[in-house]
Amino acid sequence: MGEPVRPVLFLDVDGPLLPFGGAPARGPFPERGNPLLDRLDPTLGPRLLALGCELVWATTWLDEANDTVSPRIGLPTLPVVRWPDEAVTTGMPRGLHWKTSLLSEWAGHRPFVWLDDEIGPMDELWIAAAHPAPALPHRVDPARGLTGEDFAVVGEWLRLHR
Repeated sequence: MGEPVRPVLFLDVDGPLLPFGGAPARGPFPERGNPLLDRLDPTLGPRLLALGCELVWATTWLDEANDTVSPRIGLPTLPVVRWPDEAVTTGMPRGLHWKTSLLSEWAGHRPFVWLDDEIGPMDELWIAAAHPAPALPHRVDPARGLTGEDFAVVGEWLRLHR
């Protein structure tokens, strides 16, 4: 029997890692250009790595996520999902996020977790119906960012789907 398939964890920046609410200045890097960068929690990187998934940036930050976010939260350079020049929305059901089918395609036949603040019910339905492996599209509250509750949900899902 082969080695178990390692799940992919797709990670968005704005909302999950850079919460829009709450107090700034959690991280040790004072930032003059983007004041939200002070909201990065340096404990998130080790917690994400401990999940045992292949971490992949799924953000419009693209390579900037590796250059700017990764070092501030203790992540190595991660693969980056490359988006088409224009969002693929033609023929998509109303309410389906433009990232949804692209992430499913990127994951292939592997299980995946998707952490984003813009996931809705249509994304969950589409993934459940179309993705060939278990998947957890998990909406993160953009006012709070990733919390212990989010890690508990993801950790439990991973235990059930390894």
